Amino acid sequence: MKLATIEEVEREIVALDALGIKALQVRWLEVYGKEPPSRIRGGLLRLGISYGLQEKAFGGLKPQTIRYLRKLAAELRAERASKQVGSDGTDAPAPHWPAERTLLSPGTQLLREWNGSTEVVDVVTDGYTWRGVTYRTLSAVAVAITGTKWSGPKFFGLTATANGRSPAKDQTSSGLQRAARPALESF
Repeated sequence: MKLATIEEVEREIVALDALGIKALQVRWLEVYGKEPPSRIRGGLLRLGISYGLQEKAFGGLKPQTIRYLRKLAAELRAERASKQVGSDGTDAPAPHWPAERTLLSPGTQLLREWNGSTEVVDVVTDGYTWRGVTYRTLSAVAVAITGTKWSGPKFFGLTATANGRSPAKDQTSSGLQRAARPALESF
């Protein structure tokens, strides 16, 4: 089943909320062509089906993102394998997690209002361009704009707040993301 428009995908995702566990399992089989993993809960089935519908309609993850996720998974497996119990019977220190990294595609524009003017930053292949100057990091752009030390991702609203939501998400969400959000938040 090929869904052509955002509206069709939105309708399919919203309709998942009305389905019980058995109907979700059937829908999973339709989307992926195989049975869902055993003992998977309804919320996760909805998320997986939602992703599958969007992937079929609009394409999957970029190879760069897939490589990054595989690298993180390998690091986690290695850290778990190397975790040792201390001589006093306590666990070793918690594993170090790599810093969260936002992958922004070249051509993306970031907007931030600062001191009454809207600052526009373009993502380019070798960094970020602001007012004709290219910076290596987003934090360097934030410092140039504000004159003080800032986390670039935080300044541009790319990191989650204490309640787990990105302040910029509501301003930049497409209808598709808004439609998928109830399934994501219910999980």
